[in-house]
Amino acid sequence: MNQVISFTLNGEAVQLETEPGRSLMWVLRGDLALTGTKFGCGEGLCGACTVLVEGRAVRSCILTVGGVEGKTVTTIEGLASGDKLHPVQQAFVEHDALQCGYCTPGMILTAVGLLADNPRASDAEIIAGLDDNLCRCGAHKRIMEAVRSVARDTQS
Repeated sequence: MNQVISFTLNGEAVQLETEPGRSLMWVLRGDLALTGTKFGCGEGLCGACTVLVEGRAVRSCILTVGGVEGKTVTTIEGLASGDKLHPVQQAFVEHDALQCGYCTPGMILTAVGLLADNPRASDAEIIAGLDDNLCRCGAHKRIMEAVRSVARDTQS
């Protein structure tokens, strides 16, 4: 049965009438046309669908839209501030930390969540924090360099 679900999405209030048990990922992609959130495994294992909920990285394929009622959700489309990229986005550009780009939104949002909790993350902490995000292209070294550069800048 449909109900009205209200939450804040990328800084804007959203209300939509839908089944509360629907996957947040499909609502974002299908209903709200935010296609930066990618479908990967559909089981919360690969990280392609990662978004921030209340600042924490979560897998939107296994989170229901009802689960974000009254909460704040940030997708890759809402991370930048106007034309200014978020520092993690900028670091990904500077370090060419992508290849095909499919995993990139999830990697960036996972890194943002990690660095929000631990701004001075060590290499080991960054590796552990990103370990569950899969990149089939093999850009791991450049991804690590990008996230490390943001953590290093925080230490300065």
